[in-house]
Order: sequence, then C-alpha cells, then structure tokens
Amino acid sequence: MRLLVVEDNRTLLESITELLSDEFEVDEAENGEDALFLARQNIHDAIVLDVMIPEIDGFEVLKTIRHEGLKTPVLFLTAKDSLEDRVKGLDSGGDDYLVKPFQAAELKARIRALLRRSGSLTTNQTIQYRGIELIGKERDIMVDGKPVKLTSKQYELLEYLIQNKGVILTKEQIYDRVWGFDSDTTIAIVEVFMHHLRKKLEPFGYHTDIKTIRGVGYMLNEE
Repeated sequence: MRLLVVEDNRTLLESITELLSDEFEVDEAENGEDALFLARQNIHDAIVLDVMIPEIDGFEVLKTIRHEGLKTPVLFLTAKDSLEDRVKGLDSGGDDYLVKPFQAAELKARIRALLRRSGSLTTNQTIQYRGIELIGKERDIMVDGKPVKLTSKQYELLEYLIQNKGVILTKEQIYDRVWGFDSDTTIAIVEVFMHHLRKKLEPFGYHTDIKTIRGVGYMLNEE
C-alpha cells in the first residue's frame, strides 16, 4: 500500500516517512505544488497532509483534488488546532484531522482506520477477489484455497489491480504505484510483470480476468 505524506519541515517529514515505512510505501512532498502533482496521479491509498505548506496550502490542495473527482482518503496532520480549522479541514473534503504534536501509534491507527473505511484495508488486513485472497500482514496469497508464491512486486501488482477492479489503470499509474517515481527501471517492466503474474494465475483460470486495454493499460474484471 502506498501513502503520500506532505510536510514542509524536512526533519519531521523524514521522521514520519521512517515511522510509516515499516507498513507502507511512502512518497513525499514538501509544498502544495508537488503535493497536487503527486495526488493527481491517483496512485495512493491515503494522503497525510499538512495545512501550512508553501505555494498552495493544504486546504486548497484538498479542495482542488476533490473538485477533480479524486476520492483518496486524506488525513490532515497539522499544528492548526482551533475548532474553526478542524471544521474547515473536514468541510473541504478531509476524512480525519490530527493535531501536532502527535503520538506515532495514533497516527498509524488513524491511517489504518481510513484505509478500512475506504475498503483498501479490511479489519483482518486481507483483500479478496473471487477465489483470490491476499493476506496483507504476512503478504501471503491463497488462490482457491491453495498457497501461491509471488514475488514482492507481483504481490503489489495484484493488490493494486484488486483494489481497483473494474477500473482501467494506465501503465504509468501502475509503474508509479508499484515501482515508484524514483525507480531506475523503465515502464516496460510493467508488461513483463503482468505477463508473469498471469502465468501464476493461469492454473486457476484467473489470468483471463486481467484485461489488456490496448494503448492504455490494464483492467481487472469486476467480480
């Protein structure tokens, strides 16, 4: 699962990233322009967003992406602690609001709660598609009751497809989500891994559920 953390204090940003990296892949932004650009890629499961950031403040970043139809859950993490600010944050489309200073355990718990409410994370940290079950905590996969061995990237690729079943995902979205913006591979790696993932699912008949949208990307059938 992938998070976007937006914070202009570099030291705090690094601390938050380190805190969350044991459970999530984390992308970072230090200003509103970069936050808006990354949020528009629509590859994150949740966004942790500071309010007082340069160029465009957090409230405006969120209002913009909500106006554009992006539904990524957003947790405001900010020093602005007045009731008026909390109401403004929630009214602008925020899903939760946590005031600095904060406890690490509470931040992680609130993020997990957001992911459960959005359907990205179930209460037992598993996601399912037909006879496929991804057990998030152990990163195991069961297909029709039988264990299947996937590489880490194959697991993340299948997880992303299941989370977005019925949605066309571009190759660029898949690449940015699974490999990250800073990867030293090329976008051609998406086709290679999709081929190998289909091979792993072929004995169970699920390989045909992954559709190639020519010239665009891929889509997993609705259940």
